[in-house]
Amino acid sequence: MIVVTGATGNIGRQLVEVLQQAGEPVRAVSRGTSPVDLPTGVEHVVADLGDLDSLSPALAGADALFLLITGAQLMGGPEPEQVLKTASAAGVRRVVFVSSQGAVTRPESAGYARTIAFERALAASDLEWTALRPGAFNSNTFAWLESVRTARTVAAPFGDVGLPSVDPADIAAVAAAALREDGHAGNAYTLTGPAVVTPREQAIALAEAIEEPITFVELTPAQAKQNMLHFMPEPVADHTLTILGTPIPEEQQVSNDIERVLGRPATSYAQWARRHSAMFR
Repeated sequence: MIVVTGATGNIGRQLVEVLQQAGEPVRAVSRGTSPVDLPTGVEHVVADLGDLDSLSPALAGADALFLLITGAQLMGGPEPEQVLKTASAAGVRRVVFVSSQGAVTRPESAGYARTIAFERALAASDLEWTALRPGAFNSNTFAWLESVRTARTVAAPFGDVGLPSVDPADIAAVAAAALREDGHAGNAYTLTGPAVVTPREQAIALAEAIEEPITFVELTPAQAKQNMLHFMPEPVADHTLTILGTPIPEEQQVSNDIERVLGRPATSYAQWARRHSAMFR
């Protein structure tokens, strides 16, 4: 049994589908705050990583765990060692943890302290673990859905500063490999797209995908931060803006880890945009 936490999110939802299609027994775990639309045969359990009493029964009988911390859990909650002990006591032996590239490139940032603590706890545990370290997500541009649909406009800061943003489906595919296959234990994979792409270039790719012109409007960092605070803690918003505006060379470097694990190139932003074009029309 493989347990997937964050099962209604951009990575978890796709991971559940990949595992189910591969014939793996899957238990999808979410906090119950988002609509649940899961493949037939997938068990859904409501639990919260912040509440170990709810997490323990959700993990019962599992031998592998996809561990994703989001929202408030990025800043606080049970000690990582306690979360891992709860998993181990339930029978889990293999953990794939979604970390962040910033945990390596910006270790001094308060926004990454808990992510780093989880990586250290995993390394000190008896569990078989793999860490995934993605950079920016292509799906972050879902924030543009409404403005593209209604006004054919994209608003973002740092229009000409690029990052090699990654497709969450690629993250899910790497996670599935690490959960199902041997040979990934003790590895930390940096997951990026195949090329650096700027917000302005993303807007162009979206325009080509929906076959409609899109106007790009550059936001100030202060305007962008106000938007981010609607869905992330302030320290996370601050370090995200720092990366978006002044990335260091390591954050703009393309990694080949996706191709190394999956045997195919990472998905480009343009490919991602075409796959999701109906949502933006």
